[in-house]
Amino acid sequence: MAGSSLLVLLDDIATVLDDVALMTKTATKKTAGVLGDDLALNAQQVTGVKPARELPVVWAVAKGSMVNKAILVPAALAISFFVPWLVTPLLMLGGAFLCFEGFEKLVHKFLHRQEHEAHQHELHEALKNPDTDMKALEQEKIKGAIRTDFILSAEIIAITLGTITGQSIGMQFLVLSVVAVMITVGVYGLVAGIVKLDDGGLYLSQKDSALAQKVGRGVLWLAPYLMKTLSILGTLAMFLVGGGILTHGVPPLYEVIAHLAEGMGGVSAAVLPTLADGLIGVLAGAVLVAVITPLQKLWAARAA
Repeated sequence: MAGSSLLVLLDDIATVLDDVALMTKTATKKTAGVLGDDLALNAQQVTGVKPARELPVVWAVAKGSMVNKAILVPAALAISFFVPWLVTPLLMLGGAFLCFEGFEKLVHKFLHRQEHEAHQHELHEALKNPDTDMKALEQEKIKGAIRTDFILSAEIIAITLGTITGQSIGMQFLVLSVVAVMITVGVYGLVAGIVKLDDGGLYLSQKDSALAQKVGRGVLWLAPYLMKTLSILGTLAMFLVGGGILTHGVPPLYEVIAHLAEGMGGVSAAVLPTLADGLIGVLAGAVLVAVITPLQKLWAARAA
């Protein structure tokens, strides 16, 4: 009797774990855009720090990220329990923010290139100046990275919550907790690897082995391109994920796209929804930037 009860308990636990794994997988797929952006942004945040301080800075930001998620997960559960109707609006808000942020990046990239380059030049000059307080600069970078992480983590938690609405509070807590830990470990583990990639390349390039030297030089050549690629893919994914959230949040629009895809068949049926999500994401981002940017400038002028 006791043995059969134990087996039933183990079976229940296995079922729960399987459900958690399935929902976690679904949630992480939907947060791909935020993850790509999170990875690229955090890798960029620690650039300019002395090589010996890169990993301590990444660790400090990772700890701040866990604190962020320790605040956001209970907040998400409270919303789900007390005001569940708020989940969809928050999800739509998160999707709109992704589109806005993605289009704002494009605007700064192509229309404000000189301002960005001037800012980067000022940063490099400050790093060269022996009078610069490197500890204060490092703390400023850590605080900035943690603030950015809070916004991106809030988006991830909102998107995850949207995929598990209707589940029990206990299941929601498990999925949100697993996603929070996995994302923090995964993102900051990769960030640590990326920021030390050039050091690894330099180490290999100084070895006696000709093969190691070739690999090292290859890594040194690859490192800057990897950062650029991550940034591009992260921006693209923001439009796809943000646009997908907005599309699903407007049932008539979603049904039209689904109907068109069914009528086309084949590969086109699979590609059309993705292209539609991306296009809607870009259009939504353009509208939001056109509306919000003047308001931001007006607010800044009044504050000054």
